[in-house]
Amino acid sequence: MSDRLPLPQGTLDLLILRTLALGPQHGWAMAQRLQQITGDALQVPQGSLYPALHRLERRGWIAASWGETDANRRAKFYTLTRSGRRQLESGQAAWKKLAAVMARVLETA
Repeated sequence: MSDRLPLPQGTLDLLILRTLALGPQHGWAMAQRLQQITGDALQVPQGSLYPALHRLERRGWIAASWGETDANRRAKFYTLTRSGRRQLESGQAAWKKLAAVMARVLETA
């Protein structure tokens, strides 16, 4: 049995916003960071990551600009906008409430 977890529907946006709260990053670096933070339990496929980044950019939650990676490769770097920071705060609060409720149900049911 694998220690990897499926990414629950609707969580990728919040994970991206949280990752960008640490500073500007390009897509591949974000995917690597999430994999590292979760001890390889979560892996975000490129086929999910890049459409999500474009969606968040259209919503105005992140902004993109071209730059160079540490390996001297041209890449699009994403940053969190003020609107994205507000969305991150409300999303984190909602997930914390949901996690607390789920824990209560699982412990008592």
